[in-house]
Amino acid sequence: MKKAVTPLNLLLALALTLFIIAAAVVITLHFRPLYYLDVDWLDIPAMSGLPKDEIFANYNALIDYNSIFGPQTLEFPTLAMSETGRIHFEEVKAVFIFFEILALAAGLLSAAGIVYRHFHKNTGYLLLTGILTIALPVILGLLIALNWQTVFVLFHKIVFKNNYWIFDPATDPVITILPDAFFMHCALLILVLVVLGSLICLLLYRHCRKKAA
Repeated sequence: MKKAVTPLNLLLALALTLFIIAAAVVITLHFRPLYYLDVDWLDIPAMSGLPKDEIFANYNALIDYNSIFGPQTLEFPTLAMSETGRIHFEEVKAVFIFFEILALAAGLLSAAGIVYRHFHKNTGYLLLTGILTIALPVILGLLIALNWQTVFVLFHKIVFKNNYWIFDPATDPVITILPDAFFMHCALLILVLVVLGSLICLLLYRHCRKKAA
């Protein structure tokens, strides 16, 4: 096997790592069954005072809006929304579009790099990607285990430049159908997907080494 740590392998590993992370975020955003399960698991109807069909309709409108191909204006079927709430969701949409574009760009770059390295029979980038991607879940997993609420608040303070994310249920009742526990489950799903991506890279690297030997 050729040398694993090379400048090109490092660049390709970085691109592939970014793709895995961005793809994990995008998949989690669009994985609606997670929320559907949480509606029952967290008893969101009792928490919000809304029936299931109304909860699903408003949640689906929010997810559709956050897609890069979604509508430009957010309109909840049955829930009111304040001006600051609308601004916050516009900022959230921008964050998700960033990850969707990053997943596409990093994916295309990774695909080109993988094809190039395949012809040069150097798969060291898989080992480097596996190492890079496993570090993030370990760090975030420990933080979530220690204090999810602190991580949740810190994330919003870093990503958003205002406090519009602090919703008043009286003016933005959507917050009653989006409990903190659901976002924690989203974070855990992202970590699971990133770990899965890391394991796939490491297993492929091991397979390639055995094949070459």
